[in-house]
Amino acid sequence: MLRAMSGRTHEVFTGVCLTTTEWQRSFSARTEVRFAHLSEEEITYYVDTFLPMDKAGAYGVQEWIGYIGVEYISGSYYNIMGLPVQRLYKELCRI
Repeated sequence: MLRAMSGRTHEVFTGVCLTTTEWQRSFSARTEVRFAHLSEEEITYYVDTFLPMDKAGAYGVQEWIGYIGVEYISGSYYNIMGLPVQRLYKELCRI
C-alpha cells in the first residue's frame, strides 16, 4: 500500500454515528493526503521499525512516515488518525 501511495494523493474517510436513547446523528469526514515519493529503503525501514500491518492504510500519520512522507493534508489531521475530533466536538455541541 505504501508503494501505491508513494508520490500520490489519497483520501481518508471516517464514518461516525452518535446515538442516545432519543437522538441519533451520523456523519463522515474526508481528508486528502499527499505523499512524497518514498524510496524502497524508507518503506522497508518504516515497515520493519513501526510494524504498520494493523493500521488502516498501512501507516500512522503520527509516526515517522508521516514526518518524512506527508507533503500536505487537506482536511482534518485527526481524521487520518481515525477520529475527526473537531467535527465530533461540533456534533456533540448540538446534542
